[in-house]
Amino acid sequence: MRIPAHSVCTAIRDDIVSGVLPRGSRLTEEVLARRYGVSRVPVREALRTLQAEGFVTTRRHAGACVAEPGPQEAADLLEMRTLLEPLGAARAAVRRTDAHLKVLRGLVRLGQERVRRPETADLAALGGWFQETLAQASGSPGLIALLTQLKHKIAWMYVVERPERPVELWAERGAIVDAVARRDAERARALTARHAERAVAAYRMRIPQHAVNVTGGRN
Repeated sequence: MRIPAHSVCTAIRDDIVSGVLPRGSRLTEEVLARRYGVSRVPVREALRTLQAEGFVTTRRHAGACVAEPGPQEAADLLEMRTLLEPLGAARAAVRRTDAHLKVLRGLVRLGQERVRRPETADLAALGGWFQETLAQASGSPGLIALLTQLKHKIAWMYVVERPERPVELWAERGAIVDAVARRDAERARALTARHAERAVAAYRMRIPQHAVNVTGGRN
């Protein structure tokens, strides 16, 4: 499957997060270039970026490999989320635009509607869009980049189970949006901190997959 050269980093990251490229598997430029239909140059650049992000590591005599994070690193990510998301919400309360607010309110409305239906398959996606929009509303490129990276790494290391009280979860998100709408930074921070701490309980660590070498093209 041929993809644009500038999208190689995203494609490799997505395949790592989804488990297509298992933890510990070797990543060779030649094989990856053939896999994504690009030259080795964008692959080399992508691997450098992914190493800086913590998705890739370099081993002696093996070269680039998918990283194998331990339990402590995984736990640290959740702690960072509980610290950074409240900061993002506080900044969003000050910097948000009417467009951000409209999208946030729409997502809360959809979430509250979906949670009352028997089929709730898209709730996780709605929750992710809510987090992403709230981060974007912070107006801080550095913070947005950190939260985006956290989101990818947490998705790689954890399975998110359905929360026990999803109605309350979306009510909390609605309260956060109300605080952001009123530009009440301290309330937005406090509500988001409480929400993030409760949401952490829904995460269960993935069982590491057996490492295998990367071969062949995309199926």
